[in-house]
Amino acid sequence: MSSKERRRRELARAKYERQARRRAERARRGRKVRVLLAVVAVLVVAGGGTAWAMWLNDDDSPTDAAASPSDAPTDEAPSEEPVEDPCAAPAEGEPTGDQWDAEPELTVDTGTPQVMTLATTCGDIELTLDPEAAPRTVNSFAFLAGEDYFDHTPCHRLTTEGIFVLQCGDPTGTGQGGPGYELPDENLDAPEVADGVYPAGTVAMANSGPDTGGSQFFLVYEDSQLPASYTPFGQVTGGLDVLETIAGAGAAAPDPTSGNTAPNATVVINEATVEPAA
Repeated sequence: MSSKERRRRELARAKYERQARRRAERARRGRKVRVLLAVVAVLVVAGGGTAWAMWLNDDDSPTDAAASPSDAPTDEAPSEEPVEDPCAAPAEGEPTGDQWDAEPELTVDTGTPQVMTLATTCGDIELTLDPEAAPRTVNSFAFLAGEDYFDHTPCHRLTTEGIFVLQCGDPTGTGQGGPGYELPDENLDAPEVADGVYPAGTVAMANSGPDTGGSQFFLVYEDSQLPASYTPFGQVTGGLDVLETIAGAGAAAPDPTSGNTAPNATVVINEATVEPAA
């Protein structure tokens, strides 16, 4: 059996297991889930975004109890019926999982926007990154892309209620992975997020608290209420329709181990590149 066919079967089996787990979880929790979701919705309104801050705070910090995915509230209701996967099978290959002791030396030209192209199983997504506003973040992404760090990595989390983001950048697919170093917050005073709304098309960093950015990032496909705590460092300038297609397929119930609400679509970054804008 070819490795491509084996990979296809593994993905199909994983999808079947995910759907079975979703059905079992729905049967077990029943009304309890709906009540919990209602409570979380109230807390989000009353807490001014605190619950969502906890939701995103699982990046690169598995030892931080407050950031543990199993403790993170979620607004995702389980899908009632399985949906057709709109994405293709991933290209052959596995994430490198490389680690570094420190962030790379700053070499990016801060005066030139950088274009990051995500060739995903669902279509290409183009991100224009702003090194003037977030030099260390953009420099890190250029470095990681050059090291093939993002290649063959899944996008492990999707939300379709309250906030509308796809989260990617973790080679482990668990929400706990990172490159081994942490980045400081940047550009948090950007006027576009000052009012607690990340507009559709924003590219921002996930984190586990102040100055704990790593490799995980999220793409906003609809305006989302979030506190200005996540470094905004670029814009989706192509492929927003790809994100909308992924969102249209919905998300699974929270994984009992990681707490992630994985997209029903098989979203894998086959290859990521960063180049200076023409």
